[in-house]
Amino acid sequence: MSFSTVKIETERLVIQPLRKENYDAWYQAYSKRQPSQSPYDDGYIDLTPCTKDWFANLVRRHRHLAEEDKQYIFAIFTKSGRHLGMIDVVVLARANMNWCELGYFIHNQDWRCGYAYESLSALIEQLYPLLNCHRIEAHVSLANTPSRHLLEKIGFQLEVIREQFMFEDGQWIDKAVYVLNLHNNRLE
Repeated sequence: MSFSTVKIETERLVIQPLRKENYDAWYQAYSKRQPSQSPYDDGYIDLTPCTKDWFANLVRRHRHLAEEDKQYIFAIFTKSGRHLGMIDVVVLARANMNWCELGYFIHNQDWRCGYAYESLSALIEQLYPLLNCHRIEAHVSLANTPSRHLLEKIGFQLEVIREQFMFEDGQWIDKAVYVLNLHNNRLE
């Protein structure tokens, strides 16, 4: 299975790489975002530069990152085709580690519907053979309680608090590092 042909389906969702034909659904979802709902939510985003050509280049960049085994970026859609958010898996190291970092977001107009749990669970369960990750980390701001609870529900465990770990909004901030070791998980 190659990255461009990945299509994971759940009861309500389709998780797959963005394709050129997803532009209208993608644009519509971003244009319906509400103002920021929390410090971890970008809220409304200016879509002025986001033309169809811009989007086609984005799709090509995503495919190129996957071909280079650097990052795998997936869109989350309802089965009716409405764009809900994104998931990305960044390869941190290969060789004898197979270590990746997981990131995700759901558009704020679609929060609290279980979409993040459903999509992340399916991606981890079904994509494990393609990504060949032994260890998946998620780096979460300490006060982002909803995201921390989501990761724990999926099976991630808090490993450590890394002080001044990431530079965000002009300052170094602490992050909670959650880990899912796939060799100890239900996936094998």
